[in-house]
Amino acid sequence: MGKSQDTRDAPSPPDRSTVILLLGTIADTTWRMFVPTLGLAALGLWADESWTTGPLWSLIGVFTGIGIASLLVRQQFKTIKRL
Repeated sequence: MGKSQDTRDAPSPPDRSTVILLLGTIADTTWRMFVPTLGLAALGLWADESWTTGPLWSLIGVFTGIGIASLLVRQQFKTIKRL
């Protein structure tokens, strides 16, 4: 007796262009989240050290960076949604 072959189709891997598009979207989202937050936090640390204001400017920088990052990511998702 011969072996029976599985006639079901095996799932095919995604197209290379799909993978590149996904990686590009991940990279785009990452910089939009981290650059404003970390950049403004670092600027706030510098201001705190310069003017000896404690964590005041650091916290302002972090929260402002989070706000800017959320606006940038929201804008990105609106653009993606249109495509």
